[in-house]
Amino acid sequence: MPALSQNAELNWNLLRTFCVIAEEKSITGAARQLQMSQPSVSLALQKLEEQLDCKLVFRGTRHFALTLRGEKIYQECVEMFRCAERIGTLSEDRNDDEFGELTLNMISRLHSPLIDEALRLYHQRYPSITWRIEVKNSLDIVRQITTDKAGIGVCLLTKQMPTLHCRHLFREEFGIFCGAEHPLFGVEEIHMRALQQEPFVAIDCASDGMGFEPMYLLREGLGLGNRTSGSSRDLEEVRRMLISGLGIGLLPVLTATEDVRAGRLWPLRLVDQPLGADVFLVSSNLSQLTPPEEKFANLIDELLNLYPGMC
Repeated sequence: MPALSQNAELNWNLLRTFCVIAEEKSITGAARQLQMSQPSVSLALQKLEEQLDCKLVFRGTRHFALTLRGEKIYQECVEMFRCAERIGTLSEDRNDDEFGELTLNMISRLHSPLIDEALRLYHQRYPSITWRIEVKNSLDIVRQITTDKAGIGVCLLTKQMPTLHCRHLFREEFGIFCGAEHPLFGVEEIHMRALQQEPFVAIDCASDGMGFEPMYLLREGLGLGNRTSGSSRDLEEVRRMLISGLGIGLLPVLTATEDVRAGRLWPLRLVDQPLGADVFLVSSNLSQLTPPEEKFANLIDELLNLYPGMC
């Protein structure tokens, strides 16, 4: 038997020729398929048999068949060439060449099929890029991007800002809610005057008074919050205080859907008083995005063009 080192130096061209011979079941057919002369194909088979020190093919004028070892070696060759083909395909995929880290600043508890699909597709296309999502309120997101002159974020704005590049994503609907312990729980319709003196649970950023903060403008526009009974920078904690009966407060409608269904929160419906704020993907106008950030912004544009109604 030949030494292992000899087999390790097997000629791939000889093995490929043998595979074609086995598939065509004839020397003549293999020669035609490989566009080689019949003597050259026969010589290649002979060299391989000599190198392996075993007969691979029973051949005669009217009979062709692989030997038992020939059949086993053929199956191994087929798998080997399939693996080589897969390696070639993988080497052509340049997405994995992209690497780095993408930090996305995001408002709390944002329900968005658009953002979810963007995350899924981004990871599918650029699996080597690491994600980091920082949860902040809209005010902090704008401050950070304006100060650092870098990064991207998803936040609420009442209007586009000249210092930022703003991509409008969708409009988020808001509602006024109270918990099951509140005396207004279960009331179908209510006048605004009845709410203006109710204890109010506020998101801290909405009490900062910045002109572009939608939560602040919604609250001020409705005349709510004359009596503040609780506040937090975390939307989840505002939700907890509302459920506990501390007062009324503003929440995104989708954020409160499950609690309303479970009877933990109640929407205080106002006649002809739609509430909402626009969600934007924002970045600085004064600096260039990093390659991972630019890819995410381009993907958002792609999805908005494909699915203009996605939110």
